[in-house]
Amino acid sequence: MSEARYWAVVPAAGVGRRMGGAIPKQYLPLAGRPVIEHTLSCLLTHPALSGVCVAIGAEDAWWDGIEYAAHPALLRAEGGAERADSVLNALDRLAGRAGPADWVLVHDAARPCLRHGDIDRLIREAGAHPVGGVLGVPVHDTMKRTGPDRGIHETVPREALWHAFTPQMFRLGMLREALREALRAGLAVTDEASAMEHRGLSPLMVEGHPGNIKITRPGDLELAAFYLSQAG
Repeated sequence: MSEARYWAVVPAAGVGRRMGGAIPKQYLPLAGRPVIEHTLSCLLTHPALSGVCVAIGAEDAWWDGIEYAAHPALLRAEGGAERADSVLNALDRLAGRAGPADWVLVHDAARPCLRHGDIDRLIREAGAHPVGGVLGVPVHDTMKRTGPDRGIHETVPREALWHAFTPQMFRLGMLREALREALRAGLAVTDEASAMEHRGLSPLMVEGHPGNIKITRPGDLELAAFYLSQAG
């Protein structure tokens, strides 16, 4: 049996409504280049990854101007209505090159500060786990649960709580089936781990760098620029 390989999937069909601009957040300028170029640069230059599949929306007018659009290690898949649809389309696209036992690292297009060290750690720790795993950081702040009026109802114990990041790494075949089952069940799949949990599986949490932030609001760009400068 051949050794399992590692691939990356980047769902990039979102429009980033919370940023409030006309340009999707993955194409906003950050430290001299679009956000998604930082993301793809990290993935495409990592020696363990055999290739990257990006799911792009049908109406995307920015992708062709990206530096890596014609990269030989990059595949393109059709973006879906929701994140899970895009990821599933990318997995279907990868299936022609990758085996069901190969590992897939699903990473947000709008997380440009990913470091090679985090990929190394995820591969090392989640790769030894029967299900796979998720990068994240433990919750250190006091957590509050509020009602519709934003009034505080309770303080939630933060022990055992984590902020879930990406990449999230699972076997291609297992993740593909988990996403199909979750979508058939009408489950709102906010990340890949939730689809695996729906099957009764328990992915591993792997602690990563706290700077692996997601660009969600305008102020995040300034913070991301700082983390990129610190990483060199």
